[in-house]
Order: sequence, then C-alpha cells, then structure tokens
Amino acid sequence: MTKVMGAAMRRIQAGNALTAFGIGFTVPFLYIYVAQVRGLGSMAATSVFVAFAVSALVALPLTGRVIDRRGPVPVVIGAAVAASAGALSLGLSTGIAAILLSALALGAGQAVMQPALATMIVWCSTPSTRTRAFALQFFMQNLGLGIGGLIGGQIVDESRPASFTLLFGIEAVMFLVLAGVILTVRMPHAPSIRDAVPKDPSRAGGAWKRLLGHRAMVELLVLGFVIFFACYGQFESGLAAFGTEAAGISPSTLGFALAANTGAIVVAQFVVLKLVEKRRRSRVIALVGLIWTVAWVIAGFSGLGHGSAMMAAAAFVTAYALFGIGEAMLSPTLAPLVADLAPEGSVGQYNSAFALVKQMALALGPLGVPLGAGVPMLYVGVFIAVSLGIAWLALRLGKQLSAVQDKPSLLKGGAVPAVAVKAAEPERVPA
Repeated sequence: MTKVMGAAMRRIQAGNALTAFGIGFTVPFLYIYVAQVRGLGSMAATSVFVAFAVSALVALPLTGRVIDRRGPVPVVIGAAVAASAGALSLGLSTGIAAILLSALALGAGQAVMQPALATMIVWCSTPSTRTRAFALQFFMQNLGLGIGGLIGGQIVDESRPASFTLLFGIEAVMFLVLAGVILTVRMPHAPSIRDAVPKDPSRAGGAWKRLLGHRAMVELLVLGFVIFFACYGQFESGLAAFGTEAAGISPSTLGFALAANTGAIVVAQFVVLKLVEKRRRSRVIALVGLIWTVAWVIAGFSGLGHGSAMMAAAAFVTAYALFGIGEAMLSPTLAPLVADLAPEGSVGQYNSAFALVKQMALALGPLGVPLGAGVPMLYVGVFIAVSLGIAWLALRLGKQLSAVQDKPSLLKGGAVPAVAVKAAEPERVPA
C-alpha cells in the first residue's frame, strides 16, 4: 500500500467511525421518539422503519452506476448532506408527514453511503490488504455505534422533546463531518485481482445485465441474502419476540444480549482476523454457518423452560455473543469478496447490488416475528436449517471462485500469480 493510499484510508476510516458515532445517538431511541415523545403511536413508528427500507430499495439500484461513472467521492458527499438534512428535520418534526419525509431522506442517504464508502475502501487498498481494511471498518462502526448509544442514553429524556432534537442534531453534524473529511481525501488508483478499479467510466454500461450473468456474484448475492435474513434481520424482530415470549427474557436482558453481541465483535474482531485472513473465504463463511447453528440451538434451549430464568438468560446472551463472533468473521470476508469479483468499471455496481440485497433481507426480517412469538420451536428449527444452508451455499460458492478470490493471502506484495487466477471474464449464468 502506498503512502497516498494509506493517508486516504485513514481519513475514510475516521469519517466512517464518526458517522457511526452519530448514528448511535439516535438508533436505539427512534421508536420511542416517534411513538411516545411525538405521541404518534406504534403504527407511525413502524411506518418510519418502513420508510427507511423503501428509500434504500429505491435509491440503491441507481447508486452503483453513478459511483462507477462519477466516482465514489461525490456520491458519499451528496448522501451525507441528504442524510444530515433528514436527521435534523426528523429531530424538529412533529407531524407524521414531515417525519416520514425526513425518514426517507435519512434512509436514502445512509443506504447510498454504504456502497460508496465500500468502493472508496476498495480504491484505497490492494487485494492483499483489503481484508484487514474492511475488518477495521466493521470494528470502528460497532465501536462508534456502541459509544454513541451509551452517551445518547445519558442525554435522552422522554419528558423533554428537546433532548431528542439534540440527539438528531448531533447525528446531522456527524454526517457533515463525514462530508468534510471525504472532501480532503485524495483518491489513488489501486490494483485489484482483475483490475476492478474503473479506468474508463463509459465501460460501466449494461451493468445490471452483466452482474446478473455473473454466476459467482449471483451465488454470493443469494448467500448474502440468507446471511442477513438469518442474523441481522432477526436481532430486533423474530429473535427478540422469541426471547420475550418463549424464553421469558426481560427487556433489560434483551438489551444486555445486544450489548454482548457488540462486545463480542469489538473484542474478537482482530483476534478472528488473524485466523481468517490466511484461510479460504468460502470455508470461513461455511464455518460461520456452523457457529450460528450452535447459536440457534443454544437460543432454543433458552425457550424450552427446563432450567431457571438465569440459565435461560445466560443461554440467550450466549447466543447473541456467538452471532457477534460470526459477524466478526464475515466483516473481513464478504465485502472484500464482492470487490474482488467485480469486473473493470463495475465495483460500485457490485457494492450497490450487495447493499440492496442486505436491505431486502433486513426489510423481510420481521416476517420471523409470528413464528418466534407463536410457534417458537418451529422458528428455531427453521433457522437452524437456514444456518446449515449458509454453510452449504458457502462451499458451493467456493467452487465458482478463483484461487486468489477465495484465498487472497496467495498474493505476494500485491502481485497476482498467473496460475492462481481463472479466466479474466466472469463465468456466465446459462440463459
């Protein structure tokens, strides 16, 4: 990695961490703010989360092409400004219409930022350093969210709407800080396995057709959807319903479980990184599926009612911690793999497609609530099977990857051994 790339990467990671810090101020309290502080009720609060999902699903299909044609820097800046305006407006709004419009702006801005920042990290790293770069990004995000939530919890007061306005104001400022930091970044040209960094933006045309004809990427998108639906999509919906209804977990224990999840990520991230960065990505993802299978089994034990309330709580918290360890293993694996699969001129499109799949999985996550609350053991059984499916899909994906795509540690000093790379053009899905 050159000095220019290193300097750019440090600024990107700093801006990313500060943004996560700002988001942490508001995320835990958004439902309370809309439903109780503004007195609009639970349906209005639910509509805000729906607005976040809808804005992301509308914006992301258009984002990749803009990133590849105009570069990620103006996209990040524009998204940060939009998110800042949405956050500030959300903190000042009192009616449902204004709140929903603010949520649309905030949701779209945050969604567009994800693939644009990921593309910047790709441009500022080499295939051999990309794994550690994305691991650091994930670590800083979780650390920022955790610290922001902790401080926000000390500021917020349900009897004082102004305290919530202050939280949203801090979030808005952090988005503008990100825009300011990104403005100072000097973007380098970084080598990749198949020269994924675009040289000629005009070659990005027909990107969606090209992507959907790329067998390995299609399989990765399917795998990504299952991963996000089975883990992130369940944390605050189906798994929370299972814990409170079947296992008798108190809200305070649920909060402790979420804290254990974040703590496991922060503590384990760089320990796990040393274990995974020299191993095949497909096998690492398969191992995550097996770890999550164990997590679901332990979560199921908490709902059987055979032990004490303390045992149930301990099992539930342990399950969340195991999910966190799996997340720590995925952070240096999935995002770099997306970048290494992207052909020339399409890295933004590939990042946007993966972000879109993630948003779809998160939007559909609450479908697990009726099972988690009403048929708890069936719910656990389904997601045990889904977690085993993750392992199978990962091993299947490994057969579609070149040796270097699956194990980037084969690279020496950023050079690509010719014997380790398959054909330059991605394998196509048969018509």
